[in-house]
Amino acid sequence: MHKLKPIHRDLIISFFLVLVTAAVFWQVSSFDFVRYDDDKYVTENRHVQAGLTRGGIAWAFLSVYANNWHPLTWLSHMLDCQLFAANPAGHHLTNLFFHIINTFLLFLILKRMTDFPWRSAFVAALFAIHPLHIESVAWVAERKDVLSTLFFMLTIWAYVRYVEHPGIYRYLAILLFFALGLMSKPMLVTMPFVLLLLDFWPLGRLHLEGPVFNRDPNDMKAVGDGNEKRSGMGLIIEKIPLFILSGASICVTLFAQWSGIAPIVSLPFATRISNALVSYISYMGKMIWPADLAVFYPYPDVIPSWQISVSSLLLILITAVAVRLRRRYPCVIAGWLWYLGTLVPVIGLVQVGYQSMADRYTYLPMIGLFVAIAWAVPDLLARWRFHRIALTALAACVIAALMTVSLFQIRYWQNSMTLFARALGVTKNNFVVETNMGASLAEQGKFGEAIAHYQEALRIKPEDFEARYNLANALARQGKMEEAVSHYAAILPTQPDAAAVHNNMGIALSQLGRTDEAIDHFREALRIKPDFQDAGSNLETALMGQTRTKKPVPEKVAIQPADPNSAEGQLRTGLSLFQAGRADEAIPKFEEALRLNPKLVAAHISLGLIMAQKRNLDKAIDHFRKALKIKPDIAEAHNSLGVALTYKGALDEAVEHFETALKINPRFAKAHNSLAVALAQQGRTDEAISHLRKALQLQPDYEEAKKNLNILLNMQGKSS
Repeated sequence: MHKLKPIHRDLIISFFLVLVTAAVFWQVSSFDFVRYDDDKYVTENRHVQAGLTRGGIAWAFLSVYANNWHPLTWLSHMLDCQLFAANPAGHHLTNLFFHIINTFLLFLILKRMTDFPWRSAFVAALFAIHPLHIESVAWVAERKDVLSTLFFMLTIWAYVRYVEHPGIYRYLAILLFFALGLMSKPMLVTMPFVLLLLDFWPLGRLHLEGPVFNRDPNDMKAVGDGNEKRSGMGLIIEKIPLFILSGASICVTLFAQWSGIAPIVSLPFATRISNALVSYISYMGKMIWPADLAVFYPYPDVIPSWQISVSSLLLILITAVAVRLRRRYPCVIAGWLWYLGTLVPVIGLVQVGYQSMADRYTYLPMIGLFVAIAWAVPDLLARWRFHRIALTALAACVIAALMTVSLFQIRYWQNSMTLFARALGVTKNNFVVETNMGASLAEQGKFGEAIAHYQEALRIKPEDFEARYNLANALARQGKMEEAVSHYAAILPTQPDAAAVHNNMGIALSQLGRTDEAIDHFREALRIKPDFQDAGSNLETALMGQTRTKKPVPEKVAIQPADPNSAEGQLRTGLSLFQAGRADEAIPKFEEALRLNPKLVAAHISLGLIMAQKRNLDKAIDHFRKALKIKPDIAEAHNSLGVALTYKGALDEAVEHFETALKINPRFAKAHNSLAVALAQQGRTDEAISHLRKALQLQPDYEEAKKNLNILLNMQGKSS
């Protein structure tokens, strides 16, 4: 039988790698987006949704949105939206395409550096199909993993070519690919460290002692003219530009993450170190036995001391063995240090987020362990007569087993419900997943089930802002406005600048007839976020006294404000000035709005309120009448007109307007109070007291109504 030519062998291996990878991951083409970061990265990101635009490209490079600076990742998502719009299949298949290319490059790089094609193929196969890598491929938001790894592989490829034949242009290629990788995901900051490891093994540029290759040291096919031995300091100096790029990326990343989900100081440093030690061993355990995988692993309440001790001991022991074997099996220490080093940026020493660990973090680091195993085990068994047959059978069994597990594990990524249900089934006290499961149920209109998950999230973590906010929204959608208001109120002391909370609080208060308070919250929402269109519309509605039902929803994407020169633009500018206490500046804006559109009711009401404040009652009454002529069913306008008429002494007409306001909105506490004042001036004290009590029943903390009621009761010689 003729020996297989290297080119044919490599083509067969490449075809096999593509085939097994596609066999495991092709089903992602039918998967949906998930409601965990996919919304931030794609489905609700207006910059990304717009595709590749000049403004979007500028945003990608200037933004630290989602607590990261990775412009190339943003651009790749934008290109997907340009090509596939909202179809998740295209986005998923792009991730798969990058994963396949990464697998192919890994095989080529290892083969070129070592000239061991079958061991290289085995490592690439493990990388391609291991269940720990499903998260990086099946999760659209983890595009940064597969994209950054592409540039990681290209950087190593360029470095190998540079080592073979050093030259300035080849070195510049290294810097270019590395910079592109950092702009995809900053986890690649350990690249200079990885290249130093490759200098030791398998490139053999750093000769410490003894043989450095697990092959004939005279065979320089893989490296070539640049393979001369150099000192460690010389190799470090060679990589100074790479270290500079890493340092810059670290600074940018720390800046971007400074205001992240979980600040650096949120967990004691001792706790983070303990978790890091345990995580190193846990990842290795999941590599060997990939069971109970979840999209989110919460921090345990307490990390048992025995886990910390055992993990520390194992890390020390493995490191000691690797050091001892460094001469005979340099692949072991190179692979082990690759694993330890590349995990450092994501091991949790700098804590961003509430996760204790994450499967996606192993996408690159696990290569080191795969390499150590793929090279050390055959060398250990080399003297055994049947080692080739045994290794072939063992490799086939491992690949088949991992493919089987991955085929089952990947199905949990079909949609949000299957993903979160799985996570809740294999983890405990997972408040992040409880919240996301609740949100997924709420999107389906299953508010009762959603509320149960939000409440469980708050039981686990009472200070969780997102869970409480979502719970308040779900309660409001069920019509439980009092409960919703209590939860919104609980959020605001710690999140005073949450514009969406102020807006939804205003909506809930409006439903309860507490219009004055609602207006304050709408104005506060607009102060925080001037282009918040929903809050602007709600403020207009409240000012007009409308109480139509509107369901609070989480804030989505900010909509650009209207043309400032239009009637609506002038109105919004006037409202902004009015709410900022600059009434005199607001007047010409409202007047210009009415010149452009005389039927703009909100402008008439706003001018009426300003004139009433200035005690220019005639003008105030005129504007309120004009507003009501255009739209007669505005309870707030009837109340405001009635107040102005009361000051003018036209009590009978004022009472008519107050009563009309209450017919429109019987829960309008302010109108009950205003009517009581007018009735009291007419000597109808009992009726006035009745309306004041009704006002306090609707709004127990209504101080003005309390004061008026006490005055009337004292006048009657009664006690309150």
